[in-house]
Amino acid sequence: MQENPESAVAAPEEAPAPARFDTLPLDPKLLRAVADSGYMTMTPIQAKAIPIVLQGRDVMGAAQTGTGKTAAFSIPLLQRMLKHETASVSPARHPVRALVLAPTRELADQVAENVKKYAKHTQLRSVVVFGGVDMKPQTAALKAGVEVLIATPGRLLDHIEAKNCVLNQVEYVVLDEADRMLDIGFLPDLQRILSFLPKARQTLLFSATFSPEIKRLAQSYLQDPILVETARPNQTASTVEQRFYSVTDDDKRAVIRQILKDRAIRQAIVFGNSKLGVARLARSFERDGLRTAALHGDKSQDERLKALEAFKRGEMDVLVATDVAARGLDIADLPAVFNFDVPFNAEDYVHRIGRTGRAGASGLAVTLVTKADARLVSDIEKLIKRKIDLDPFELQDSRPPRFERRRPEEVDAPEARPEARPAAPRPVYRPPSAPKDPFFDKPYEASASGEPPAWEKAKAATPAVGKGLSSYIKPKRQVAALFGAKKPASAES
Repeated sequence: MQENPESAVAAPEEAPAPARFDTLPLDPKLLRAVADSGYMTMTPIQAKAIPIVLQGRDVMGAAQTGTGKTAAFSIPLLQRMLKHETASVSPARHPVRALVLAPTRELADQVAENVKKYAKHTQLRSVVVFGGVDMKPQTAALKAGVEVLIATPGRLLDHIEAKNCVLNQVEYVVLDEADRMLDIGFLPDLQRILSFLPKARQTLLFSATFSPEIKRLAQSYLQDPILVETARPNQTASTVEQRFYSVTDDDKRAVIRQILKDRAIRQAIVFGNSKLGVARLARSFERDGLRTAALHGDKSQDERLKALEAFKRGEMDVLVATDVAARGLDIADLPAVFNFDVPFNAEDYVHRIGRTGRAGASGLAVTLVTKADARLVSDIEKLIKRKIDLDPFELQDSRPPRFERRRPEEVDAPEARPEARPAAPRPVYRPPSAPKDPFFDKPYEASASGEPPAWEKAKAATPAVGKGLSSYIKPKRQVAALFGAKKPASAES
């Protein structure tokens, strides 16, 4: 029987959750993979959610972004699927048993990397499918057999309609960042996909924010869920220093450059609201000498992945992105995030600044606010339930414009001082005069001999062809002449 998620059973608080992964009832192969990843202790969401998922219960997980939600659902699901592990090469022995749905390509790819990392010592197969790339390699991987399928809703429906995958043996379903899927209109696609799945399944819903729409979704598709919260919903991480500066539109880029310089920040993500604005801003940072990459929806998937990989390798100083990068990007030790534009959706602010200060590290989140952003800032205040103080920002860069730059030896010269220079007279526009020619400027004079001009002689020599007609126009032939009629006597004479 389904229950309202408003009254979902809370995780028991009296039983202290284990702090180390090796205290969990996990297979040694999974523990080895976790240790290879460098993880020894669990984050709060992992410590609370993993034991419950291992029990087979449905879970609604609410945690701040960057706290390890992916491991909180992928590790226990891999543990439960080990009973189906087989070395057989037959695709029939590797049906899809776990389905993870993510709203963006970047998040799906990030989840797939983590799942592959945790399952590397097992025989379980995983694959990721998303739009923007060729379907043929994805189709080949699906038909070869896979236990864990990570997908975006649109591309998964394409494969379902093409009969590339069968979901009638799915036992576990994960809706990751479900609020974002609803924001971008994936609810009809989610409903279609869930209709292909067996009714008896374990469903997990993880998100950093819980809206009323998410709770209604959970009420429809989760069975007696347990609510797991490690922080107040929509709360930002305490490890992130949040600063709001009151600036003008013209000063935003200079403010970011100065903060990067003053704090010696080696890498940062700059978020904008529009694809066109992000592309222009990236070109401007390039002209400033910063190694910059742009990430937005008009980029192909291959371009987006290459930009992300270059940024993760440290080959880029600044990644300028729309909200397509606000979720799913796990960049280790990212020191700062800048909101060049205040997000239209207040919940996107939580996800944007969640790219820094991950896994307990400290981070800086700077938001540049103009007078037109008052309502958007007010929405953020209501969401995070704290008063936002706008600080003024003093730009230290007082270099003269390019057209006024002078050589150093000219700067101290007395005549170079503005007060010593006389005001230059304003030029007056005068149209250019026509060229002078004495021959053509003379008035007409008749010939002394009294003879008419040459053109008059030519006109007199040409017989008249008609009254009022020019001598250069040929007369029209009479219609009767076309049929052999003779000319009248007056015409012949």
